[in-house]
Amino acid sequence: MAERSTAAVDVADNSGDEPLTAKADQSTADGVAQNRERDTDDNEAQGSNGTAGSAEKASTPELHSGHKLARRYRLEECVTRLDGFSSWRAVDEKLRRAVGVHVLPAHHARARSVLAAARSSALLGDPRFVQVLDAVEENDLVYVVHEWLPDATELTTLLSAGPLEPHDAYQLVSQVSSAMAAAHREGLAHLRLNPNAVLRTSTGQWRIRGLAVNAALRGISSDTPQRTDTEAIGALLYAALTQRWPYENDAYGLAGLPKDIGLIPPDQVRAGIHRGLSELSMRALANDGATASRHESPCTTPEELVKAIGEMPRIRPPEPAFTAPPEYQHTSYQQGTYGRPAPHPGATQPVPTPPPPLQSRTGKALKWAVSALLIAALGLGSWQLADALMDQGGKAGNDTQTQTQDGNEKNGNKPKPAQPIQIQGAREYVASGDAQAPEAVGNTYDGNSSTYWRTRRYNAGPRLAPYKPGVGIVYDLGSARTVASASIALRYGGDHTTVHLYATDSLTPSTGVDGMKEIGTQTTSGTSLTVKAAKSLKTRFVLLWITDVPQAPSDGYSGAGYKQAITDVKFTG
Repeated sequence: MAERSTAAVDVADNSGDEPLTAKADQSTADGVAQNRERDTDDNEAQGSNGTAGSAEKASTPELHSGHKLARRYRLEECVTRLDGFSSWRAVDEKLRRAVGVHVLPAHHARARSVLAAARSSALLGDPRFVQVLDAVEENDLVYVVHEWLPDATELTTLLSAGPLEPHDAYQLVSQVSSAMAAAHREGLAHLRLNPNAVLRTSTGQWRIRGLAVNAALRGISSDTPQRTDTEAIGALLYAALTQRWPYENDAYGLAGLPKDIGLIPPDQVRAGIHRGLSELSMRALANDGATASRHESPCTTPEELVKAIGEMPRIRPPEPAFTAPPEYQHTSYQQGTYGRPAPHPGATQPVPTPPPPLQSRTGKALKWAVSALLIAALGLGSWQLADALMDQGGKAGNDTQTQTQDGNEKNGNKPKPAQPIQIQGAREYVASGDAQAPEAVGNTYDGNSSTYWRTRRYNAGPRLAPYKPGVGIVYDLGSARTVASASIALRYGGDHTTVHLYATDSLTPSTGVDGMKEIGTQTTSGTSLTVKAAKSLKTRFVLLWITDVPQAPSDGYSGAGYKQAITDVKFTG
């Protein structure tokens, strides 16, 4: 791959006054395709000053369904054809998976920019973005291969059914903002961040497609890329809350705002909108200073937007609604009417007469037998009780003191029940290399089993070495405690996960794992395990250290590989 460069997105001048996010873009080039463009003369996506239109027109390659690129990628369906390039759903016959492919002639005015953008995006390697898999110039063609997400849904499609719930909108702006902040730290911008470019997977994760590449394909650039992307995130949040596009023009299947009223806060468009999210969208949009009610400073970069989100109270998902089970319905057989004719409407039904008591000779004999058994049982019980009292009478004086002492000793030796230890804080421990997910450490003891801290994906396993000696988290128990056991809930099962517990000196240990005292270790192939202390140690800080992880499938924005995630950790002492 080529060296990353910010030139990957600066491929044309686009310095018009109208915000980029206000333009109605109907093309879909990555991931799941919903809206398809067939008009090759459409100049909408060429930038506000049309510099792309002044470039030499390149003829679209004569491609068709069934055509193969590199004897590997078989084109299946054209989803976009615009301005000299086309985008396809294809099949990677080597790996037997669906992929997306952008194709344009090698002599196209933007071919070099597209290759540079694709290679820069591939170098980022952030799983929150739809990944670029290949970028090739071959046989007078330039093509870019990227992931295809058949289980993902565009934000455009989600909003067609109505606005998002507050928790979903919060997750959208939080995940998209943090992903774009990471991209800008590496010098990459999107510049076409719209509802067609944001997808929600079946696991609820949000992913972004077309980083740098979509803008390069259309010759879009910006003198202030961070501001442009931040405003686009604000527009996405505004649309998610109101089901309206925050400009006068209709776009992406959404109605725009009424003309001549300006940009009004979302909570003035629809009743019941979360106040904090409404103000956050206004701070991100280009309105020179956020809401009129609080006058907070605007967010001009994704990093500032991430900070503003972090200062908000966390919006939790709604509680699941409890549905009462249906009332039990007796069948006609259970009601005793099986084989009987149905009663006529309005007819009074006689109350069934209970069966008469046993009056026959057999019934009388049975009653006498039961009575005799009861009398015999009472006599036997009385005799045994008297015999026991007589035996105990002679021993009472000698044994009373001994029995009392023995009883007290037994009560005093009863083990105390295990007490839960409250976790006061935690921090990821990095022995070597990069951290795994330090921002998600709190998810392991927040009491919510749906949140988790996940390791990165490794190509070999289960043993993490030699890639890493291990990964883990140091927990602060508040004070020195004797740890009896730790119960750990895991996200992935399989062969196998190994967890060690070590006593250490602080949240940032001064020694390596080899210099710590081991409390216990356990291995499992399931999704939970309990590590019991092999010896009694008193410590305030406990390192949970994972050295083996199982093979796990792709989920969220984490690909398949050797990995593990922790959902809940509880200590007892």
